[in-house]
Amino acid sequence: MPHFVYMLRCKGGRIYTGYAVDVEARFEHHKSGKGAKFTKAFPPECILRKFELPSYEQALRLEARIKMLAREQKELLAGGDDAIAAELLAGLNETLEEKSARERKEKRAARKSAQSKPATKIKKQSKPAQEKRARKQSGQ
Repeated sequence: MPHFVYMLRCKGGRIYTGYAVDVEARFEHHKSGKGAKFTKAFPPECILRKFELPSYEQALRLEARIKMLAREQKELLAGGDDAIAAELLAGLNETLEEKSARERKEKRAARKSAQSKPATKIKKQSKPAQEKRARKQSGQ
């Protein structure tokens, strides 16, 4: 059974994002004033965009990601920006444990690559220069 995340244009130019199995029926529910508190206060005008996902979990993850976007990004996404959509859809299959493990692995790899960079060579000084430097550092 497909699961959907939808975006609605509401009164005052606001955007509402929600989850449903049947988007059209849910839209009508919102229009009748029986939907969410938000859509009671700001009645929906039209469906801007909907995303079909294979699982409930993925749909809820996508809904949460969309709700965290800035208004400008939501407007672009609702207008059909596929780059933002692709970014949001990436990694939806990943559980929190898998995401944490991947991020730890990426951090380790970044640290390892930073450590493997060659250290800058210290220029070898002559013995008199080393003695002069040592006296300077000790304050003599």
